[in-house]
Amino acid sequence: MTSTTGTYKKIAILGAGESGVGAALLARRHGLDVLVSDAGKIKPTFRQELETAGIGFEENGHNAEALRSCDLVVKSPGIPDEAPIVKQLAIKIPVVSEIEFASWYTKAHITAITGSNGKTTTTLLTGHIMQSAGLDVAVGGNVGKSFARILAEADHAHFVLEISSFQLDGIKTFRPDIAILLNITPDHLDRYGYSFENYAQSKMRIAMNQKEDDYLIYYYDDPETRRRVESSESKAKRIPFSTEGNLFAEGGYLTGNHFVINTNQDLFTMTIEELALQGKHNAANSLAAGIASRLIQIRKESLKQSLSNYQNVPHRLEFVANVHGVTYINDSKATNVNSTWYALESFQRPVVWIAGGQDKGNDYGQLASLVRQRVRAMICIGADNTKLLNAFGEIVSRILTAETVEQAVTMASLIAVKDDVVLLSPACASFDRYQNYEERGDRFKAAVKAL
Repeated sequence: MTSTTGTYKKIAILGAGESGVGAALLARRHGLDVLVSDAGKIKPTFRQELETAGIGFEENGHNAEALRSCDLVVKSPGIPDEAPIVKQLAIKIPVVSEIEFASWYTKAHITAITGSNGKTTTTLLTGHIMQSAGLDVAVGGNVGKSFARILAEADHAHFVLEISSFQLDGIKTFRPDIAILLNITPDHLDRYGYSFENYAQSKMRIAMNQKEDDYLIYYYDDPETRRRVESSESKAKRIPFSTEGNLFAEGGYLTGNHFVINTNQDLFTMTIEELALQGKHNAANSLAAGIASRLIQIRKESLKQSLSNYQNVPHRLEFVANVHGVTYINDSKATNVNSTWYALESFQRPVVWIAGGQDKGNDYGQLASLVRQRVRAMICIGADNTKLLNAFGEIVSRILTAETVEQAVTMASLIAVKDDVVLLSPACASFDRYQNYEERGDRFKAAVKAL
């Protein structure tokens, strides 16, 4: 083991999902004794992986005595620090996140991307640019395979990682060569004691270990992000980007009809129309990815081609079908208010808006103006829609409730008229009724295609 890991021999891993099983496989690959412990039932696919690898595990509860015999705890991001078993073990045993643990086993160049919105698109776009340029790069983290699982399979020269605040909470030495901070807007406040300050501080941890030759790319137009980055004690070189007309000697920006990246007095330009991802929020994502790519010397011709031919991720403003002149859009990945704001802003036509789910301490007030302008009917699908009804009951003239997305699609098909947009953009987590936002989006798409 590297010097970072010290004398750790026996590892306890809390949580047996993608992150936990990935960490277990990586630990086993490096000859460590591993115990995986999950408070709930382990999915059959993950159980099979653990059994095949000969890794000990327990489910439906934690054996505290067995866990206390370990000398390191690797915690999956879905488990809060306040969980009783975590607090109990942390008294005497170091607790780290899976990305921290994984980072001990590679010397690769790491580009890490966080933000309340846009991080999946930016991560996959950055990976696409690097892969298209022929680099040995793996993409993962909070999207696709976990960082640890990828390393358990093979090391790479480059990693592009989507990183959530939950993952950042458990880092000690994790240090990306390039960190991208897209924005900091209220999200997951239920996890942070309903404190925006606590959440924002977690996001800023992405830069806390960076050195003078590292880079921190940030969205200048987001006041919260700009204030925190510019007052940060991070040693990294700060590089801003803007979609609101701010120009930089070094950074990225839109000016007129042009998309511009300037790094080390070396200008890269293309027209905004040439970008595969349209809309101001996607231009911001493209600027961030483009800056990171130029910093590692991706050729301009290759970068331009990649920015022009990239295909967006499923469940993010995904066109599903046009049925009788009505356009159906799957934006199930919009699990917070700010994501839904971007979605509503994207359409000039009347919207039948499907929203709701597990509330995360949302403030719907920031949507009021857009909803008043764009939404002519609303269908709520959450288990408890009280906050939505209170927020929009006097703004939207027609509000219906549905038990499932299938029911919501049926209702929408009956009230939508030609040239309307039926938009699933929940602004909430999916866990009240669905396993994840992917299941919610897939069921929406299947229901639309069955019309």
